[in-house]
Amino acid sequence: MIWNFDPVAISFLGFKVYWYGILFALAIISGLQTMQVIYRREKMPLDHLYDQLVNLFIGIIIGARLVECLFYYPQYYLNNPLKIFAIWEGGLASHGGAIGSIVVVFLYTQKYKLSFIWIFDRFVISIAIFSFFIRVANFLNSEILGIPTNVPWAVTFQQVDMLPRHPVQLYEAFTFLGIFILLVSIYTRSKIIHKGILLGLFLSLTFVTRFLL
Repeated sequence: MIWNFDPVAISFLGFKVYWYGILFALAIISGLQTMQVIYRREKMPLDHLYDQLVNLFIGIIIGARLVECLFYYPQYYLNNPLKIFAIWEGGLASHGGAIGSIVVVFLYTQKYKLSFIWIFDRFVISIAIFSFFIRVANFLNSEILGIPTNVPWAVTFQQVDMLPRHPVQLYEAFTFLGIFILLVSIYTRSKIIHKGILLGLFLSLTFVTRFLL
C-alpha cells in the first residue's frame, strides 16, 4: 500500500491544524473520560481529578515535546530553540508525555495523601488508550517507521522513501488497544485487585511489546 497522507487536517489563513494534534487531543480526552469512569466507580471526588487536569495536560505536552526535540532531534532544535515551542507542527513523543504525566501524578498523590501505586494501577488504563491514539497519529504522520519488508500488508510511506515497510505504528497501536481491553476487563471483573497488579501487567506487556517491535 502506498501511504501519502496529508498530515494537515485544516489550513486556514496560514494557520494549520495537524492530524497529529487532533489525535493527541483525542488521546487526552479518552484518557480523562476513562479516569472519570474509574473515579465514579471508586467513589473518589471528581473535583480532585478536575483540579489536576490542567497540570496533567501541561505535564504531558512539556514532557512529550522535550523528549521529541532533545532526544530524537537535538542538533536541529538546539540550533533552532524557538522551534521547540512550535507544537502545532507536530512532533510529540508519547513516552515523554508518559514521563510528564508520572511527575504530575506523583505531585497529585503527595497533595491528597494518596497511594502512588493505587493511583497508577488505575492510571495505566488511561495511558493504554492514550497510547493507542498516539500510535495511530504516528501512522498518519508517517513517522516511527518499521523495517523494510515484502509482506502483503507492507506500507510504503511515500513522504519518507519508496521502501515497503512494516506498519509498526499500527502494530503497537492495536497492541495498546488490546492492553486497554485486558486491563479494563481485569479491573471491572475482579473483586479484589492487589496493589501493583495492573501497573505491573501494563509495564510488562508494554516493554515486551516495544522490545519485540
